[in-house]
Amino acid sequence: MTDMKRPITPRLITRRGLLRTGAAGATLLAAPAILSRRSQAADDKVIYVNSWGAGYTRALKDAVFGPFTAETGIEVRVVEPVSFAKLKATVEAKTWDFDVTAFSSTEYYRAKEVGLVEPLDDKLFDRSKVNPICIFDEGVKAAVSSAQLIYRKDKFPNGGPRNWADFWDVKKFPGPRSLTATPQTSLAFALLADGVPKEQLFPMDIDRAFKSLDKIKPHIKVWWTQAGQSEQLIKDGEVDMMSILSQRMPSLIQAGVPLTVVWDGAQSDTGVWFAAKGTPRKAAAMKFLEVFSQPKPQAGFCAAQSLGPSNPDALKFMTPEDVANSPTSPEHAKVSFTPDAAWLSPRLPKIQERFAEWLAT
Repeated sequence: MTDMKRPITPRLITRRGLLRTGAAGATLLAAPAILSRRSQAADDKVIYVNSWGAGYTRALKDAVFGPFTAETGIEVRVVEPVSFAKLKATVEAKTWDFDVTAFSSTEYYRAKEVGLVEPLDDKLFDRSKVNPICIFDEGVKAAVSSAQLIYRKDKFPNGGPRNWADFWDVKKFPGPRSLTATPQTSLAFALLADGVPKEQLFPMDIDRAFKSLDKIKPHIKVWWTQAGQSEQLIKDGEVDMMSILSQRMPSLIQAGVPLTVVWDGAQSDTGVWFAAKGTPRKAAAMKFLEVFSQPKPQAGFCAAQSLGPSNPDALKFMTPEDVANSPTSPEHAKVSFTPDAAWLSPRLPKIQERFAEWLAT
C-alpha cells in the first residue's frame, strides 16, 4: 500500500512504472504462497478468500465466513488485497493463492475474456438454493457498492460541493482534492462535471472526458489507488473533498470524521464473486458462492458496509436505516448511474494505458 506520507501525484506516477509495478507487485505478493498453498492443494477443509481488507474483511468474517464454516466445516483464510494483476499471476502460475474473489462487473468481464474465471459447476453449485437474480454469468452478484463525492463539513461549514461540477469549480470550492486512479470511474465523473447527463455517459466520449480531467488535474493532491488509502486521506484532513467508496463510510462515521455524502452523480455497481480458474478447491469455492447469495449473510454484510444487497430477500433482514443508507435506496438510485460493463470491458486496457500516460505528463 502506498505510504500515506508520500501521496501519489501525477509526477510520481509514470506509465512504465504503473505497468511494471502492477505485474511485479502481483508476482511478489504471490511468491510467499507458492510452497504453502501448493502443499495444501488437496485440502478440502480450507478455502482462501480474496478480500479488499479492513472493514470489508471484518464484515465478511462476521456475516459470511461464520455461516459458511458452520454449514460446511471448511475454514476460511483471507488473502488481501483484491487485484486483477494478482488474480492473473496466481492463475497463470497455478499457485492459486486464493480460490474466490470479487471484482466490479467491468473487471469481471475482463477476467473472463482472458480465461481467469472458473465456470459455475452445476454438479457442485446448487442453483435451487440461489435466487436466480443473484446469478451473474459464471459467478454470483456480490453487493451493490457506490463511489461518490464526500467533503469535510469542518472545511465547508456553509455547505460544500453538491455535484461533480461543483467539485471541478476550484474558485467556488477551493481546497485539496483527491480522485480515484481507477480511470473508468474518474472519467465518468469528469463527463458529469462537463455537463453530460448520466443517462448519456455510455458509450463514453473518452476524448471529452480527458479534456475535462485536464481542468482538475492541477488541483488533485492524490490519485488514490487503494480503498484504505482513500479513507486515511479524508480522515487525516489531507484533502477536503474526494471520491470514495461507500463501504468506507461506516468506519469514518464511527471515527467521528465530520463528513457530508453527496449522492448526486454517484456511480453504483454490482460486484461479482467468482472462482479463480483451475482452483483445486473448486467444490469449496462453489459452496462459498452459494452461501454468500443467501439473504441473511448478505443482509449482515451489506448493513455493516453501507452496501446494497443483490438478493432482494436480504432487505427483510435489514433495518430501515440500513436500507436508506445503501446505494440501492430509491432516493440514491434515482441520482446515480451504473457503468456499462459490457461496453467498458474490451476497451479497459487501452483506457488504463492512456490514463497512465496522461498522469505521467
